[in-house]
Amino acid sequence: MSRTVIAGIDGSRESLAAAEWAAGEASRRRLPLRLLHVRDPSPGVRATFAGAKRSLWPDGGAQSAAESLRIRHPDLDVATDDVLGRPAEILCTAKDQELLVLGSRGLGRLAGFLLGSVSLAVMARSTTPVVLVRAEDTSSAREWLPSGDVVVGLDTAQPSDAVLEFAFAHAERHGVTLRALHSWQLPPLYGGDPTGAMLSAQSELATVRGEVLEEILAPWREKFPTVAVTERCRLGHPARDLVEASRDAGLLVVGRMGHRANVGAHIGSVTHAVLHHSVTAVAVVPHA
Repeated sequence: MSRTVIAGIDGSRESLAAAEWAAGEASRRRLPLRLLHVRDPSPGVRATFAGAKRSLWPDGGAQSAAESLRIRHPDLDVATDDVLGRPAEILCTAKDQELLVLGSRGLGRLAGFLLGSVSLAVMARSTTPVVLVRAEDTSSAREWLPSGDVVVGLDTAQPSDAVLEFAFAHAERHGVTLRALHSWQLPPLYGGDPTGAMLSAQSELATVRGEVLEEILAPWREKFPTVAVTERCRLGHPARDLVEASRDAGLLVVGRMGHRANVGAHIGSVTHAVLHHSVTAVAVVPHA
């Protein structure tokens, strides 16, 4: 069965930046790219991926975007699909997809990024990895281009093979370093006690967690011997530390528990914060 990289497009600058990112990734994976434009048939509904208000995309918009991508990626097989339906459902169930790519709209350095209801629903329900691409401010004419290392956030209590596989494989394809980050906090029983006992416990916990992180990464270093890996195990807040690490990264990889949310968009507090505030593209990988 042929696998496909899919980019959800709606005519916005953000979604076109996502299509460009998806084209580069599809080329590296040697997979076809499918530009998927979903029109919601509900009266008065204008579904958007990035949350921005805009007019309906004119007929032929998807084909025009595809032609532009073929010029920049002449060896890439690019197809388009314009369908009626509920965008989140169509995007989540698109046939043969290996990776889904969407765009997001910037609100400024302090406010972060805006996620549309479609993007949130897709992130919560997709059974395949979803990448949310950052577009430059709409006042800028520059195209979004990937660069930098891959940063993967790890929970040593529940490490995910799917998350690690995605992160290591992406780093290998792009020839970049993988940075594994695990942030942990002291148990509540220590409170804010600034005593020697707390400092001693902190040191012991740091050692133990660092050893666990090394054990988790060891088999993946063997599986991907060409990937340079650095690891950081620190006392801190996972979401805040991941957002900080995103400032000089090319891709931030996080996990999401694989249950599907039938009502609302439940993606976890850390992942939610990262999606809104990461400076770089974010890959959300569902796992058991």
